[in-house]
Parts: sequence; structure tokens; C-alpha cells
Amino acid sequence: MEWFWIALAIGLLVVEISTTQLVSVWLALSALIVSVLRLIFSGLGIGWQMLIFGILSLVLLALTRPLVKKILANRDEKQATNLELVIGKEAIVVEDINNIRGEGAVKINGLVWSARSVDGTQIPAETIVIFKEIDGNKAMVEKKGE
Repeated sequence: MEWFWIALAIGLLVVEISTTQLVSVWLALSALIVSVLRLIFSGLGIGWQMLIFGILSLVLLALTRPLVKKILANRDEKQATNLELVIGKEAIVVEDINNIRGEGAVKINGLVWSARSVDGTQIPAETIVIFKEIDGNKAMVEKKGE
């Protein structure tokens, strides 16, 4: 009968791997514990095995699932992208910014971005600007200190 519990544990682990919902893993652990208990206590009847499996499964789920969900929720929080990390940083104008003509470029972190000024003012090359936001593929900037 212990082979049944081992097979059940393996089947539940396969289900867990395919779903990653952190439910089947506790059931699989319960099945493994019951198989060990069955080896230790050879006279353990099927009724007791099922009862132990059910209670163990419920206890493991109740005790561990909320903690695991909390840990996974923290892991899944939105991470800042490389683009979002440049907002608020200084950049240098490498091509005069003129919104009317649609010209301008800034360099930040070694990358050159097409740029426009936030307030529509012209900004000459070599000026230090602050990267305010991203609009499509354009850096929206303003002169430092404004």
C-alpha cells in the first residue's frame, strides 16, 4: 500500500509542476508522510491512512499556503524597467532640442534618445537636462534647475 502513496505523491508533484499553484505540493508531502508511516506501522489500516492524509493535507495547507502566497506576491511586484530607471536622472543634450522642427537628442547611460522639451522651449546642445518622462520612444526633458 505504501507504493500507492508514493505513486500518488509523484502524480501530485507532476500536477504541481504543471500548475504552480502551491496546493498539490502539500498533498504530495502528505502522501509521502503517509507512505513512511505505513512502512513504520505495517498494521495501519486504509481508513487511518486516509484520515492521516486528509488531516496532514489540511494542516500543511493552512499553515504554509498563506506564507508562501505572501512570499510569491512580493516576488511578483512590478519591477522597474530600464526605461523607468532613467526618469529623474540627468542627461546631456547632444543635438539641439526644437519641438517645432521635431529635432533633438539626449544621451543618458551611454544611450542616445530622441528628445523633446516638456514645456516646448528650445534647448541647445551640451545643456544638462532632467529626464522627466517617456512619450512613446521620445525622452521628455527639461533644463536642469527649472
